[in-house]
Amino acid sequence: MRPAITIGGIEIGAGQNRTVDIPITDLSTHTPINMPVRVIHGRKDGPVLLVCAAIHGDEINGVEIIRRLMRLSAVRRVRGTLIAVPIVNVFGFLSNSRYLPDRRDLNRSFPGRASGSLAARLAGLFMQEIVSKSTHGIDLHTAAAHRDNYPQIRGNLDDPELEKMARAFGVPVLINAEFREGSLRSAAADIGVPVLVYEGGEALRFDEVVIRSGVNGVVRCMRAIGMLRPSKSRKKAIKSAIVRSSMWVRAPQSGVLRAVIPLGRPVESGTLLGLITDPFGRNELEVKASSSGVLIGRTNLPLVHEGDALFHIGRLEGTKVQALSLDPSELTADYEAGITSEIAEEPSIA
Repeated sequence: MRPAITIGGIEIGAGQNRTVDIPITDLSTHTPINMPVRVIHGRKDGPVLLVCAAIHGDEINGVEIIRRLMRLSAVRRVRGTLIAVPIVNVFGFLSNSRYLPDRRDLNRSFPGRASGSLAARLAGLFMQEIVSKSTHGIDLHTAAAHRDNYPQIRGNLDDPELEKMARAFGVPVLINAEFREGSLRSAAADIGVPVLVYEGGEALRFDEVVIRSGVNGVVRCMRAIGMLRPSKSRKKAIKSAIVRSSMWVRAPQSGVLRAVIPLGRPVESGTLLGLITDPFGRNELEVKASSSGVLIGRTNLPLVHEGDALFHIGRLEGTKVQALSLDPSELTADYEAGITSEIAEEPSIA
């Protein structure tokens, strides 16, 4: 039998499936606040995978991804250990806010410290109790408020283990993103834990395609690192393109924006992305792509000011795509076809 794992002072033995409430602090009303953690400690040795969501409290697609993941029969028979934390920033989740009560961004507060701010203390607790006991991680995010992200993976693709997970996840865009100081991904890398970030959808909104894509992606990652048996499916794998740089197209004037291109669409330099006009329909100005690539994010707010970030383009030109090279014109069609087939077979994914 495998040794037990201890989370939040609770010992979970091999073959056990337990929910642990890790104490964070009390509210001013003396009400205790806990971080809920689900631990599935398999009977056989294997990786220890952390899957977490709502580090930004208003990014809720990941909460639903973890809920559905926990309902799959296969995850109860894992090799290794699955640690699922659906709500890391409990305070922000309760108040529909990205931030903690002190207005700090938890994902800029890692690795944290016990004598610091509330954000620093929560980050330090999460590192000590969860991240330090993991071998791999998947951090689930959405775009910020009033923005939408095309399903994408962000991570250090120069790390062979993380690149394997990123390719296995099965979304069309892989972004080789630099580490951001204070992020979970950066702090985990410093202690040797590769963490990839899955981005998709908008804050405070459920997106069914993004959610199902996330569930399927986590399961594929678990198979890739040996926690689950390989799939017997012979479906064609979703092609992925590596994006090594990106840029925002900003509003050239204030007004009312009408976007004319959907997320995930390949664009060329000069492609029409949207139109900005005043409320009377005068002074209409075209917003065009200033670079070729794929549209990976955009604003959902039609009311814009000069200089606002409107459209996020991942550059494909000049990148060393190599084995993942992809004709951008196939990007959206291949992704939608792949997700449609995955959705149809979701009940049998295990």
